[in-house]
Amino acid sequence: LFGCTRVVWNDALAYCIEQYNAGNKKPKNGELQKTFVTEAKKTTERQWLKEVSNIPLQQSLNDLEQAYQNFFNACQEERKGQHVKPPKFKKRRSDQSARFRKGGFKVNERTVFLAKVGKLKIVWSRPLPCEPSSVTVIKDSVGRYFLSFVVEIESESLEVNDQSVGVD
Repeated sequence: LFGCTRVVWNDALAYCIEQYNAGNKKPKNGELQKTFVTEAKKTTERQWLKEVSNIPLQQSLNDLEQAYQNFFNACQEERKGQHVKPPKFKKRRSDQSARFRKGGFKVNERTVFLAKVGKLKIVWSRPLPCEPSSVTVIKDSVGRYFLSFVVEIESESLEVNDQSVGVD
């Protein structure tokens, strides 16, 4: 799974750089999705992409699109904060990740089911406050695996009081 998402990212990034060097605009995300997920699965050298779910492959290209948007906004000074560098190629030995959105995973008390991966036994660090909208599977450089869930919770407002505190 991690290798497939990395290959899709790297292939799309190489294509974007090639288009830039040729003087063309960056291809749209839909074109990248079609070329590097749908069409790539039909080729003999990338047919092994069929073994994993489409969802993390598409999310990988969505992440590339967001990385380019952050870079372009930073170049035009529309983005606050530190300057953002252009996207880089992903390496095999660094941290790996794959994100599943709704429809690609199911959460139970003791297991998480990921599409085309199967059931994973997990140890909870804390209970989820509500149903997650996505899950990211992370493998760090040491070889440990983590699941990170995105949940939406209501913010709690504090009681209003007339006491004030000043800090120098």
